[in-house]
Amino acid sequence: MPILRKLIPAALLGALLAPAALADDQPPATPPHAGAAATAPATPAPETAHRLPADKVTSHSLALPGRTLVFKASVSTLHLQDAKGANLADVVATAYLLDGAEPAKRPIAFVFNGGPGAASAFLQFGALGPWRLPFDFKPSAPAASEENADTWLDFTDLVFIDPPGTGWSRITATGEEPRRRFYSVEGDIEGLAAAVRQWLAANERFASPKFIVGESYGGFRGPRLAEALETKEGVGVSGLVLISPVLDFPSYFPGEAAGPLSWAARLPTMAAVAREAQGAPPTRASLADVEAYAGGDYVLDFLRGARDAAAVERMSARVSTITGLDKTLVARLHGRIDLEAFTREFDRAHGKVLAPHDASIEAYDPEPQAYQSRWLDPGIDGLNAPLTSAAEDHYARRLGWKSELRYDLLSHDVNHAWDWGHRPDGPQSVSALRRVLALDPHLRVLIAHGFSDLVTPYFAAKLVIDQIPDFGASNRLTLAVYPGGHMHYARDESRKALRRDAQKLIEGK
Repeated sequence: MPILRKLIPAALLGALLAPAALADDQPPATPPHAGAAATAPATPAPETAHRLPADKVTSHSLALPGRTLVFKASVSTLHLQDAKGANLADVVATAYLLDGAEPAKRPIAFVFNGGPGAASAFLQFGALGPWRLPFDFKPSAPAASEENADTWLDFTDLVFIDPPGTGWSRITATGEEPRRRFYSVEGDIEGLAAAVRQWLAANERFASPKFIVGESYGGFRGPRLAEALETKEGVGVSGLVLISPVLDFPSYFPGEAAGPLSWAARLPTMAAVAREAQGAPPTRASLADVEAYAGGDYVLDFLRGARDAAAVERMSARVSTITGLDKTLVARLHGRIDLEAFTREFDRAHGKVLAPHDASIEAYDPEPQAYQSRWLDPGIDGLNAPLTSAAEDHYARRLGWKSELRYDLLSHDVNHAWDWGHRPDGPQSVSALRRVLALDPHLRVLIAHGFSDLVTPYFAAKLVIDQIPDFGASNRLTLAVYPGGHMHYARDESRKALRRDAQKLIEGK
């Protein structure tokens, strides 16, 4: 299943929207640039077409190991408007607020998933929320969520926000201008910053310590959203937790003209997958040799070029050993193993393919006899049905908030319509991350990755982080890598480790 060299947006629905597999190698159509604000009021759509239930607050008590959590759950609709007060979009926010806490001192985390085009159910029901759905990655898996002993509600209130076009959030205005506005890198950030500020105002929480948690494209949003809140909305942010983020799109997707680092970025992940398949759980220490090679001799031999037979031979031998792929195949590829080749060839002998979002998960190749094949990514497509059903059940039965609209867990329409901007070097959040770290010496950032995630490999993040200086105190920007894939929190120990690291950041420890 490929992440196409040019079709970057299709790769990152998220967790990410998983493209089924080999598609044509054409860039997506780019809609006109969406400016920061609509210049004319939009024509309202008929109210009945986008009617959402009234806001709802319910009380809950969870008896968890070693403690009981008593809290309120609220589902509310935030109305995003243009400069003249016309409604453009309704954004659904789901909050879990601990009873008895002093609001001014109680941290609050605003949580976003990725895509673009993904609702926040992945993080709500996968790791952070009071209830969790065990991720079995099979469409027929049970859809009943259960009490989550690893919820973050102990140390922070939680607000899960679904951007327009995801979950039950909808663009309410007619015409193309609202879509161009919200389905763009810049317009998305502006709208979400406005939604966060609106929620804070409605709930009188401006004094609370505020954090942003984002997964995948939600992690890409994190630094940009912090900057927008601080500079445009007057809202300070104390820290960021970026889970499997894409910080710099061009560095994650090697192509014909790509430099060596984008090809090197996945080698440690491929090594982790190969070694775990042999029964050796990956750790940073055990992968130190591969990291050193990927950032050293591999780059040097790559730069010597395809005409240097000795360099190609060295690369092919070492990469074959690292990845477990046949040396003849690796030599034919000149030591440059893209995501498609690894996921298809790693276990071709048994007619199986790997899940790009978690290459420790396998599925049968539906076309093992074909030169090329299309298959559904079990790391995403295998989760779509149970997670969507779990969300529908949770809101209607447990929270008493029932919509007639369909819950859109992963919207291909949003993803395909996305305006990625017009920078020749591609979209990135590294500059925003540098600026917010430099501006505020108290801001703390945790970047968390999974060892077997081929879509957003951890080593790509390491290469980015290494180029950011320590602004003031050291260790304000840290990288943690856990067993598992894009949604590494699907594994019990990784979910617990992520929780511990996030708690330390939020509590300032």
